[in-house]
Amino acid sequence: MKIRTVVVLIITHCVAGVLGFMIGIYALPILTAPSAPSETEIEEVSSEASYTAEFRRDLKDSDALHWGEGTVSVGPKYITLMGRLSPGPDYKLYLSPEFVETEADFNRLKSSMVRVGDVKTFENFVVEVPPDIDPSKFTSVIVWCEAFGEFITAGEYQ
Repeated sequence: MKIRTVVVLIITHCVAGVLGFMIGIYALPILTAPSAPSETEIEEVSSEASYTAEFRRDLKDSDALHWGEGTVSVGPKYITLMGRLSPGPDYKLYLSPEFVETEADFNRLKSSMVRVGDVKTFENFVVEVPPDIDPSKFTSVIVWCEAFGEFITAGEYQ
């Protein structure tokens, strides 16, 4: 075999391996996600909500791979989404004292935020609010990809 052929084979195999790894990182959360809560379950839990917000696709740092859309209900015991999120790994739900729509703003304010819990589904979700967190002391709800430090979406509820 010629050296040029060997180099081309090594490069193409490395590219294929990296591409496969990236597809796996994106696909694994989709394949392992639990069943999404039904609209009835969301409505039942949301009935106690004190606030609502909207996740929109048109935020500054939202893009084709990082977005959310739908209605968020924030209550003393649960935060719910009736809508969809772009699939991805390691999503966390935060409450913030200020509305943010960029990664830079999120990182600047992260120390004043509280992490409520994990978001494990991409169509509708219910996240239990720990008893030591008071949502009325915050103004915004944010979904953040912890593994890659990516802003997904946010909504302002007061």
